[in-house]
Amino acid sequence: MPLIIGLTGGIGSGKSEVSSRFSKRGILIVDADVVAREVVEPKSIALAQIHTHFGDEILDVSGNLNRSKLRAIIFANPTERQWLESLLHPIINTSIRHQLVNSPSAYSILASPLLLETQQFQLVDRILVVDTSEQLQIERASHRDKNNEAQIKAIMQTQLSRQERCARADDIIQNHGNIHELDEQVEKLHKLYLELAQSHSQIEQ
Repeated sequence: MPLIIGLTGGIGSGKSEVSSRFSKRGILIVDADVVAREVVEPKSIALAQIHTHFGDEILDVSGNLNRSKLRAIIFANPTERQWLESLLHPIINTSIRHQLVNSPSAYSILASPLLLETQQFQLVDRILVVDTSEQLQIERASHRDKNNEAQIKAIMQTQLSRQERCARADDIIQNHGNIHELDEQVEKLHKLYLELAQSHSQIEQ
C-alpha cells in the first residue's frame, strides 16, 4: 500500500482548492464525498436500503436520492443519522480502500471532511488539516452552497472544532485567502510527502 495522506478541514476551509493543487502534481485524490455519492446511485444496494427505511419521499422524481430531504431528516434525528452512518460508512470505506490500494501515484490523498469524526483516519498514514478562521468558513460556504449562516453553523457543530482538528494534525495548511501562499505550502508538503513515500515503500518491502 502506498503512503496515504488524509486531508481534512471544516466546511469552507478550502479542501477542494488544496486537493486540486496536489492533483495537478500527479497525485491521486480519493474524495470521500464523491465516493459517498457513488455508493447511493440509482440501482445501488445502499439506495435500495435507504428507500426501504425512509420511504418514497426520500427519492426524487427521477429515482435519485433526495439529498436535501435526507439531510433535513438526519439533522433533526440523531438516531436516524446513526442508522444511515452504520449503513454507509462500511460501504464507503470499502470503495475508498480499493481505490487507494490500486493507486498509481507516489503517494495518495484521501480527502474527507469527516476523516477525524469517523474511522476513516485509520486508513491513512499521516493527517493534513486545512485550517482557516470560522468567519472565513462561514463566508466561503454560504457563497459556495447558498446556505444561510444558521445552516452552516449547524454543519460546523457536527464537525470537530478547529482546535481539536489541528491538535490531531501532522501537517497544517493555513488557508486565509492568499493563493500564492497556498501554492507554496502545497509545494513544500508535496516534496516532503515524496520523500516520506520513498521511505514508506522501502519499509513496505
